[in-house]
Amino acid sequence: MTAFDEDVVIVGSGFGGSVAALRLSEKGYRVRVFEAGRRFEDEDFAKTSWNVRRYLWAPALGCFGIQRIHRLPHVMILAGAGVGGGSLNYANTLYQPGSAFFSDRQWAEITDWEAELGPHYATAKRMLGVVEHYPHSGPVERIMAGAAEDLGVGGTFRHAPVGVWFGRPGERTADPFFGGEGPDRTGCTLCGNCMVGCRVGAKNTLMKNYLALAERRGAAIETLRTVTEVRALDDGGFAVTTVRSGGWLRHDRKTVTAGQVVLAAGTWGTQQLLHRMKHSGALPRVSDALGRLTRTNSEALDGAVATIVPDSLQLAQGVAITTSFHIDDRTHVENVRYGPGSNLMGALATVMVPGDRSLGRRLSAVIGRVLRSPIRQFRLATLRRWSERGIIALVMQTADNSLTLSLRRRFGRLVMTSAQGHGAPNPSHLPQAHRAATAIAARIQRESGVPAEARGSWPEVFGIPLTAHFLGGAVISASPEEGVVDQYHRVWGHPGLHVVDGAAVPANPGVNPSLTITALAERALSYWPRAGQSDRRPTQSTGH
Repeated sequence: MTAFDEDVVIVGSGFGGSVAALRLSEKGYRVRVFEAGRRFEDEDFAKTSWNVRRYLWAPALGCFGIQRIHRLPHVMILAGAGVGGGSLNYANTLYQPGSAFFSDRQWAEITDWEAELGPHYATAKRMLGVVEHYPHSGPVERIMAGAAEDLGVGGTFRHAPVGVWFGRPGERTADPFFGGEGPDRTGCTLCGNCMVGCRVGAKNTLMKNYLALAERRGAAIETLRTVTEVRALDDGGFAVTTVRSGGWLRHDRKTVTAGQVVLAAGTWGTQQLLHRMKHSGALPRVSDALGRLTRTNSEALDGAVATIVPDSLQLAQGVAITTSFHIDDRTHVENVRYGPGSNLMGALATVMVPGDRSLGRRLSAVIGRVLRSPIRQFRLATLRRWSERGIIALVMQTADNSLTLSLRRRFGRLVMTSAQGHGAPNPSHLPQAHRAATAIAARIQRESGVPAEARGSWPEVFGIPLTAHFLGGAVISASPEEGVVDQYHRVWGHPGLHVVDGAAVPANPGVNPSLTITALAERALSYWPRAGQSDRRPTQSTGH
């Protein structure tokens, strides 16, 4: 029998990787987690988004923060970095998708996913400390409810389910979730900076639950290690090679072997590894379906901004996302906020222009609006107190559209690129988002008496949508012709390799996907045998 350095190597420590780390440690496996980012204590997070070195992830430039930004021809992607992955900078919003997601034709024939995942959603909610309805109500919540009424969909308005320890604001208490086995917690102060990194300690990041418990059970987490190769060994198992994140000259290359590998590096990281390993021959049997059905959650980020700070409204007070409504049966709208001082993301905002025009006409519309009202547009565009002057509208859809990702050579290097994929073209703008932002702007103006205006984004002007929920590309399927992993998340052709993150999600959920990724991971890991016991899962030769 081959002796491996580890039983299981996990690539990434986000929602899928953290579940794998805990559940496999509980089952007696020797587990090592590689995380490209750094470890953060509460006080290590940036105070505002202007603290670029602690907020943005650009290791080659000495920035080791939590916010990654990737660019493809058809989408700009916001993702997470650090121990805890996307939980460090996500909006702690934990919705369960509607039935359309579970009945998508990509995976509906495999099992009754809605029924089968039900218990795992319950486990995920318990582990992530979900409060089903945000317990506070203030100006933003009134504005969102009013906008929903103005749009004729007031009956769909609700307070969001969030993963936050509210407790007593600012008061430290012993672990309230896991019988004292987890870390101490501090009650939420409603500072609004959830997505910059919670310095209070109230946000239920993965370091407050899954990863903290996994480390107590022996899982080892190596930080600032970027996985560059996963190679199938001739006699079984895998060799996993890492380098020091951000190393210019001293890469500190290391290789360990493992009987099994779990890829959970986020959709971008997992896809990039699989594409490169398939191309190099390190993982030669990965399905040719790799890259297909890559999803953006059919997403848009627009918003509404006032010309001056409407102090009476305190728009920046609260957790990141607190409410939502459905503008139609497939389009979900949420309010998003940053706390006072965190104004960097405002640099992406600009005049809202019709998306069905050519690039030249969109740019002309921006210039024309500025020339017609230069003082007003200057006030709207300034980043000074931007987070206190407006509301971001995060708009998501269950629409069946997708991209197909592949590798291309650019300046001598292989890089990922995109093309329109299955279904309708991936949208570069959403008319529903424009309607929602316009309604929110009208409500801000009505509530405060301060002039307000709907705003789009510069990427949208250039025909490139923004998404914080990049999914798919290594999706669950009934056969290797239709996807990359089977219903147990084992990679077709390499059953000791597993994809347990957003890359396996086969359809647009139309809501924030973190809870779904966690539930899928809980289900996948529940099928693993205990270390040393026989595996009762069907072999891949049976299909599913």
